[in-house]
Amino acid sequence: MHLDGAAQNEVLSNTKVSLAQANPKSLTKFFNDFVEISLGGEKGNYSRTQAEFVMKDFFRKYPPTGFELIHQGASKEGVKYAIGQYSHSKGSFRVYILIKQFKGNYLIDTLNFSEE
Repeated sequence: MHLDGAAQNEVLSNTKVSLAQANPKSLTKFFNDFVEISLGGEKGNYSRTQAEFVMKDFFRKYPPTGFELIHQGASKEGVKYAIGQYSHSKGSFRVYILIKQFKGNYLIDTLNFSEE
């Protein structure tokens, strides 16, 4: 299976900028129709619209001071993942991003924030 690296990189670079700038509208542009979001142990499946509100609330509680990608890779099945660090004034979160292919597009399937 051939993976479109450019499309995946576009998703990751958009995610990186959106997290660093606390921009929920831009972030959810690359979400699947339903996305699993885990924030500090609270996990839920949300529609793209709901996810935008969830992220807006998260950004309000934890305004970012920075975001950097630490590691990225892919499974044999073509699932792309990235691990990053989301910094805020009171600490940081380890961010796990899972990207899968849906109908020919690479979209974020899972976004997991765990406090470090």
